Amino acid sequence: RYLAIVHPLKPRMNYQTATFLIALVWIVSILVAIPSAYFATETVLFMVKNQKKTFCGQIWPVDQQMYYKSYFLFIFGIEFVAPVITMTLCYARISRELWFKTVPGFQTEQIRKRLRCRRKTVMVLMCILIAYVLCWAPFYGFAIVRDFFPTIFVKEKHYLTAFYIVECIAMSNSMINTMCFVTVKNNTMKYFKKIMLLRWRSTYNGSKSSTDLDLRTSAMPVTEEVDCIKLK
Repeated sequence: RYLAIVHPLKPRMNYQTATFLIALVWIVSILVAIPSAYFATETVLFMVKNQKKTFCGQIWPVDQQMYYKSYFLFIFGIEFVAPVITMTLCYARISRELWFKTVPGFQTEQIRKRLRCRRKTVMVLMCILIAYVLCWAPFYGFAIVRDFFPTIFVKEKHYLTAFYIVECIAMSNSMINTMCFVTVKNNTMKYFKKIMLLRWRSTYNGSKSSTDLDLRTSAMPVTEEVDCIKLK
């Protein structure tokens, strides 16, 4: 998004570079996840009398707690702090390009639509950043308190419930991103309803061929909203 909006005229990466970066991302991700996979297990925790709960997660030996804390801080840095800082800087520059730069010439209706489209793009990007922080901050905040101040949770019987709640909130970030792009930014829902309406009509009108339906449902008019979608 940053390169497409801030530096639209710069040449894109070639096939070899893209392949190398994709492979690098997968290799680094696998290496980073190895300690989590190795120490992941399940155990039974006795929260109160005659009540036990099964916990699934990382359980590191007592003599390796220092390694675990170092590993956790490393994960916290590359999975939360670094992405938040990177997205904030990139989206700030994108917002400057799309929101504050004026279009030269007479402000026609077409230009005004383009400006509104730009501002919608900025709002969606800001929502994505805010959603990421709000979803993942409770998870990492809970983990920090659990690992560095464990005495706080020693007598808390709802500890596991709270953990699974913040974990579900964190994982919901992917769903929220999809909803932002599908329902807020572009006309996906409008065209989906149009497709459903045409399909419903086709069941009662056999005169229209499937080819004609495909052309009608897949064709998208060239408007400023198409430019908005491309900006993503």
